[in-house]
Amino acid sequence: MRIQATIEEKLQALEPAYLAVENESHRHAVPPNSETHFKVTLVSARFEGLMPVKRHQQIYAVLADELSGPVHALALHLYTPSEWEASGHSRPDSPNCQGANES
Repeated sequence: MRIQATIEEKLQALEPAYLAVENESHRHAVPPNSETHFKVTLVSARFEGLMPVKRHQQIYAVLADELSGPVHALALHLYTPSEWEASGHSRPDSPNCQGANES
């Protein structure tokens, strides 16, 4: 199973109202077709009342195997449903990595 698909499957445990897992490896200095850098946008009522660090800890616990192995970087954008609504259903863009493969 691809790493991205594994991440998507495991994050279902957090009962997302919205989930997007983006492979951003191509934006970094890694070999083609790598699965090492991901951006996760996840909206869940389970984040209600939790500070950002507690939300992140939930993700780290669910993805412990991936983070100790193939995943080098994980950008997290975690929202409650009301925060997601207030954001206009948008999250920040990732910056380009210095030294990334230019295409």
